[in-house]
Amino acid sequence: MKNWFWLLALVLFSVEAIAQKSKKDTLQRGEAQIITTDSTLIGEIDSLTGKKKEKKFFPVPKTATRLALIPGGGQIYNRDYWKLPIVYIAFGGGLYAYYLNSLKYHDYLDTYRSFYDLDPNSPTYGSIKKGLTPDSTKAIRVRNLLNTNSELTVATRDQAARGKNYWRRNRGFALIVSGLIYTLSIVEANVAAHLKTFDLSEDLTLRVEPKLNQPAMLTPTPGVRLVFNLK
Repeated sequence: MKNWFWLLALVLFSVEAIAQKSKKDTLQRGEAQIITTDSTLIGEIDSLTGKKKEKKFFPVPKTATRLALIPGGGQIYNRDYWKLPIVYIAFGGGLYAYYLNSLKYHDYLDTYRSFYDLDPNSPTYGSIKKGLTPDSTKAIRVRNLLNTNSELTVATRDQAARGKNYWRRNRGFALIVSGLIYTLSIVEANVAAHLKTFDLSEDLTLRVEPKLNQPAMLTPTPGVRLVFNLK
């Protein structure tokens, strides 16, 4: 009778141990599942908060050069919007300088022409050397630097000739400067597009590696070297 009692107790103890072990395994699997679920939720939250890496923009240099034929077009294509005021102010200033110098040149040119009488029906034609009028001075319009004010004054033929030549040279110089600014804007757009194609990521590493061959040694000599890894 005692043997049956101890046998029954052993069976009950074994069943309880197996049940506890099964429960423990189930709890461990549940914890692992919770951890996996948490990591999944974290990944979804990161994606919702905008941590997804955006694709970098790489402009095409040929396209940037073609668009730069329109002032500022290459800078807009390269997304260098802060350069637009510089391009427009420089190029517009050169054209405005050409316009002002052209106005002043024509003022002196018209005055210079008024000293000559080339009309064959004029009573003074041929009476004065080279068809010059008898006037020693002529009225001329003199403008200030930015053409915000002007006044009429008198000038001799020589003064009108010197002023005409002076403003003609300034007009040509302003045209050359405007052309240079236009060319530089095209070159800048091309160079900026090339520079944006370089990989300037932050993955710049420096490591120390062993080296056996030294520059001044004939036999293998242990040493170290610094290696830069540019991605």
